Amino acid sequence: MQALVLEPTLDLSIRNIAVDETLGPHDVRIALTRVGVCGSDVHYYTHGRIGPFVVKEPMILGHEAAGRVVEVGDAVTSLKTGDRVCMEPGIPDPNGRATRLGLYNLDPAVRFWATPPVHGVLRPTVVHPAAFTFKLPDNVSDAEGAMVEPLAVGMQAANKARIKPGDLAVVMGAGPIGMVTALAALAGGCSRVVITDVQQPKLDLAATLGPIVPINVREEKVVEVIAGMTDGWGADVVFECSGNANAAAGIFDLLCPGGCGVFVGIPLEPVPYDVAKGQIKETRVEHVFRYAHVYPRTLDLMSSGMINVKPLITDTFSFAESVKAFDYAVNMPPTSVKVQIEMG
Repeated sequence: MQALVLEPTLDLSIRNIAVDETLGPHDVRIALTRVGVCGSDVHYYTHGRIGPFVVKEPMILGHEAAGRVVEVGDAVTSLKTGDRVCMEPGIPDPNGRATRLGLYNLDPAVRFWATPPVHGVLRPTVVHPAAFTFKLPDNVSDAEGAMVEPLAVGMQAANKARIKPGDLAVVMGAGPIGMVTALAALAGGCSRVVITDVQQPKLDLAATLGPIVPINVREEKVVEVIAGMTDGWGADVVFECSGNANAAAGIFDLLCPGGCGVFVGIPLEPVPYDVAKGQIKETRVEHVFRYAHVYPRTLDLMSSGMINVKPLITDTFSFAESVKAFDYAVNMPPTSVKVQIEMG
């Protein structure tokens, strides 16, 4: 099939590649309609690896996806041909200990699309378990359906934070994950979200998404702004979504006593962690790795209108323009948030 293939040499092209996928009794075959370009996809393109995951053989990119069911396995009753769907890209080992404990996102044996050596979905069709395939509500478009995967990360972060109604949250980083985390925090009960970044166009967009206060850290000191908003008390929750080591190191300065810090972005280098600051405030610290058990709630929030991701889809390319789309994503302008590829 024709697919967007990343070579071990980091060359990227649309070419024929053999993919053998047999439809099992509990599987569905899906024709892809929309695929988002994730930062991890771009990182594999530019660096060929993320931590221990190294591109050693040709790999199809893409894992943020929506599509249409074109074939169902004999034992599938929840879906039918023609259903519009989105898919969780990680398939865990059902017999693994983490999966049996409900922590299937932490299963060491998980097979995650576009994580070497597993192929992604920038191709015509994919076979996927029905249990990890979710029907899109009628009022949720395929483009929005391809946003469920990144939004699920924000939902996981909001769940980890244990938000209380009326909480004030800070989101560090106004990239795609920061934006969806801010939306999830508001849907989870936060009264306001302060979002920080250095790119003003992204901050301007964030300010249109709800009660979100944008702070350009080149012009204002976040600690002073939060102190002014809270009479010196601090924020209830801080979500670190930038992956910036310096930003992550300052998480305790923004938190109120007993507050919660959630590490969402993955730093490329170790982060200085001031244990004493955390202890003095008895802060609770949580970490996020992908997500588990959040797709249905994410779709419900999108369908109800509580979360609107449409403004975040800023750039759309055709499948024939996939290489161009990735080159654009490598050097994305400040006005862009999420690049998607329309499969056609």
